[in-house]
Amino acid sequence: MRILAVGAHPDDLEILCAGTLARYAAGGHGVIMAHVCRGDKGHGEIPHPEIGQVRDREAKAAAEVIGAEAMSLDFLDLELHVTAEALPRFVDMIRITKPDLVITHHPDDYHADHNAVTKLVLDASFAATVPYYVTSHPAHSVTPPVYFMDTLASIDFTPTEYVDITATLPLKQQAMAHHTSQVTWIKEHHTTDIPSFIETIARFRGLQCGCTFAEGFQSFRVWGRLPPKRLLP
Repeated sequence: MRILAVGAHPDDLEILCAGTLARYAAGGHGVIMAHVCRGDKGHGEIPHPEIGQVRDREAKAAAEVIGAEAMSLDFLDLELHVTAEALPRFVDMIRITKPDLVITHHPDDYHADHNAVTKLVLDASFAATVPYYVTSHPAHSVTPPVYFMDTLASIDFTPTEYVDITATLPLKQQAMAHHTSQVTWIKEHHTTDIPSFIETIARFRGLQCGCTFAEGFQSFRVWGRLPPKRLLP
């Protein structure tokens, strides 16, 4: 399969679903890690717009650890909105990557960019299959199932499926470690030690499903998106 994971910012996927993506990659599946925004406002000291370039390099290094391909849509942080101008760029992302499955944010996460990404991914993953929705790329032949990854700190999120990441948690942590700018920024701005945060959530989800470490997901339960078999690893 081809797996497209779409996060708002360059470190979101590493925090929320990198263990699962590493399992897909290890199983021979094609994995694309797309970040929609540049991450250009994710620091208090590295100048803007330099921080966006730093974070793009960090994302590419992190994806390499997992065995994935990195991709950016190059929107500005906190300036992403659900508009007719934004939708075609998401549609082309789908048409270029041709995913069999999409992973993205839960619709009610804490950040406005996360929530806009969710809506645009859901709309685009359908529009991308419609030939008369014309962009510079031909229509995709699959309306992919969508899975929502955990919210930050798992607030108001009850998984419907789990993935055992006990074997891939070290890769998840290694990938996150490449986001040097964010490990510092999150500790200063959010007063959170992100490596410890990642392990705590993974251990909590593992406790729920009977393994050491896990990641939780919800499926997007609408007609046409419900596969008759399990697609998560």
